Amino acid sequence: MNSKNVKIAQPYAEAFLELANKESLDTVINDLTCLNNTLANSQDFKRLLANPLISIDAKKGIIKSIFTDKIANKTLNFLLVLCDRGRIGYLESIITKAIELAYRAASIEMVKVTAASSFTSAQQEALVNKLKKLTGATQIKLEINIDTNLIGGFIIQVGSRVIDTSIQGQLRQLSSYLGAPTL
Repeated sequence: MNSKNVKIAQPYAEAFLELANKESLDTVINDLTCLNNTLANSQDFKRLLANPLISIDAKKGIIKSIFTDKIANKTLNFLLVLCDRGRIGYLESIITKAIELAYRAASIEMVKVTAASSFTSAQQEALVNKLKKLTGATQIKLEINIDTNLIGGFIIQVGSRVIDTSIQGQLRQLSSYLGAPTL
């Protein structure tokens, strides 16, 4: 997200969560996840929302036809307000920020894990338990990516904190101690 999108997304995401505060956080998170998945799976829909040549009424009609039975009325109304204000093109940034804020309110921590190979369910569970102790969060949502260039180990990103236990990271650290050029 670039800085302009953050400046626009932050107040709308906060307003949405304040508006939806009377709903349960589970409902809000489910609605946001539904919207996020729709945007992630349809480039055409994203282009349609960002297209200034398509009228506001047409965008509203499409949004209503897609989401009427899938999300709460307050969420749907919020999308329509975004159309009216000309901010629907920023929906992806707003949703990303709102999910981040909703997770924080629900004490859910998003953790990005980059690993050399996939985890077993027992390893995932152990990692989640360690991360709960480390972050103090009641729930951990793992986003796991596989990168075979790491050789072995994994890299964990929690917010702005990065924990690198990969062999590639250890080799990089060793080369910097020895004064060799970094890999």
